[in-house]
Parts: sequence; C-alpha cells; structure tokens
Amino acid sequence: MKEKLQFRWSDIDANNHLRHSAYYDFGAMCRIKGMSEKGLTIDFLKSKNIGPIILREEAIFRREIKMEDLVFIDMILIAANQDFSRWFIRHHLTFEDDKLAAIINIDGAWLDLEKRKFGIPDEDIKNIFNSFEKSEDFKWIEN
Repeated sequence: MKEKLQFRWSDIDANNHLRHSAYYDFGAMCRIKGMSEKGLTIDFLKSKNIGPIILREEAIFRREIKMEDLVFIDMILIAANQDFSRWFIRHHLTFEDDKLAAIINIDGAWLDLEKRKFGIPDEDIKNIFNSFEKSEDFKWIEN
C-alpha cells in the first residue's frame, strides 16, 4: 500500500515545514485506511469486541518536508507473534524520487473492548493481518 499525502495549512509549522506531530497523524490515517481496505473496519472490529492499540510510536526524521512537496506513505508489517496479539508496523514517507523523508515505527496490540485488557484476535482478524504486505526482513516473534 502506498498513498499520496495531501498537506493542509495546519500541517505546517513556524519553520515552514511539516510539523512533527503531523507525521504521526499521517501514519494513523494510513494504518486505518490499510486495515479498512482489508476488511478490518471499525464496525467489523466492534462486532468482534476488539480494537487495535498503539504501545509505542517512533518517528525518525531524515529530510525536511515542505508544503509543496509530493510525498507518499506506505505501510508494511515488520514483525508479529504467531497469534497476532502483538504486531509491528513501519511506515516510510518518501518523496516522488523515492528519497526517504521519514520512518514511523509502531508497536501495536489488541484491546478487548469489554474487559479493557489486552486481547487475542480471532481467526478472521489473524488471517486478514497475515495478508498485509510484509518487509523483506519480517520476523515472527515469541509471545
């Protein structure tokens, strides 16, 4: 999945470049869209009584992004445990010439919406998550 980003005036800071927190907003937008396109919609997850949560989010800034830049974001699964109760996603923000602007790393898990504790996804969710694009160095991790 690779999406073209559309910047808004409110995404730009006083230095006339993309504000640091906008990177996280674009990562969240990309993840929600990517999950929804695979069938993990809000309604579907609600029917399963489970939702994705972020345990850690990290941005690594490589190059300045300005309002007029053409930038793309992708989403790849870089690691997960066998039951997909924990998963790790990476986003690359790249310019049209494929130069890297930033990397966003996400450590995620599932929340049981009734118990309000960590949850384990059912087979439907596991199968969908397993269909996500994986990095070349994807690894399975121990529980």
